[in-house]
Amino acid sequence: VQLQASGGGMVRPGGSLRLSCDASGYTKPLYYIGWFRQAPGKEREWVPVISISDGRTKYSDSVKDRFTISRDSAKKSVYLQIINLKPEDAAVYYCATSNMASMFEHEYRYWGQGTQVTVSS
Repeated sequence: VQLQASGGGMVRPGGSLRLSCDASGYTKPLYYIGWFRQAPGKEREWVPVISISDGRTKYSDSVKDRFTISRDSAKKSVYLQIINLKPEDAAVYYCATSNMASMFEHEYRYWGQGTQVTVSS
């Protein structure tokens, strides 16, 4: 199983980004994909998660007003739209698979390599 996260980059405060996570080599049903982020010197933080089958979502309270997770189940791809980026959003963003709509890192099995988001003026 491979997860490829992409779409990161350098953005000015107030800007927006769309991150992508593409899953491949997954022969079993794909249930949930979540996004995490890790800023330098901080623990990895769960952001949102989405059900691949029906699109149900769950968000961290800290980002729910500015982050939108979506999916293309046929492509086994998940997207994270971020608007009004703030300096505190700067982190490496990871996508990962889980069998449940979890906010806990240990309940995610396969992880992508991460994509860097930098917020700077």
